Amino acid sequence: MVRTKRSFKDAVYGQLARAGKALSSPKRLELLDLLSQSPRTVEALAKEASTTVANASQHLQVLHAGGLVEAEKQGRFVCYRLADESVGRFLRTFRLLAEDRLAELERMKQRFFAGFGGAEAVDEATLLDRARQGQAIVLDVRPNSEYHSAHLEGAISIPLEELENRLSELPRDTDVVAYCRGPYCVLAAEAVRLLRGHGFAAHRLEASVYDWEARGLRVVRGAGRNALPSAPGNC
Repeated sequence: MVRTKRSFKDAVYGQLARAGKALSSPKRLELLDLLSQSPRTVEALAKEASTTVANASQHLQVLHAGGLVEAEKQGRFVCYRLADESVGRFLRTFRLLAEDRLAELERMKQRFFAGFGGAEAVDEATLLDRARQGQAIVLDVRPNSEYHSAHLEGAISIPLEELENRLSELPRDTDVVAYCRGPYCVLAAEAVRLLRGHGFAAHRLEASVYDWEARGLRVVRGAGRNALPSAPGNC
């Protein structure tokens, strides 16, 4: 009987360790974070994560073995996505736990974003309330495929690489509130710096789509206003 209990314990904790192994690499965590924004091919993930296709593929296979992602062959590309939305919610919970227990995470974040000069994260509740009243514009500066996958209700999509050429689309007498992938994403900070350099009153939100949902805000999934088809290399 003892042997049966012990073998059961060893087996179930061994299975839990498979998921733990998938989370034990910084690069795999980054890949998961990217996939929480939208499905992507191996090639697109490798480019975003600044690694080789071969290395990205190896990491994705570990994530697949841990049951965290799914893969689908699409022509000559392999498309990866989160296994389901519970993985994205778990990733957010994992991040919040680490931020609560590892004080250096917050210090690193504060030091980095201080270098953007005024692009520190600001009070989200106040700015979003102003946006609902038409006193601010919420700007999603992620790639359009990510906006197409899920975005905060009412947000307008202008990817960062297009922003400078589309400034004329933004009113100058209204605050612009930019967001991207979450607290470690630099796109919104770069957008705020660009906007302020052109005379706009701009602010950065650091929450992710999963943060919005957890706070009870409405997230639109699928095609939305100003959304375009996915770029080549994305799913």
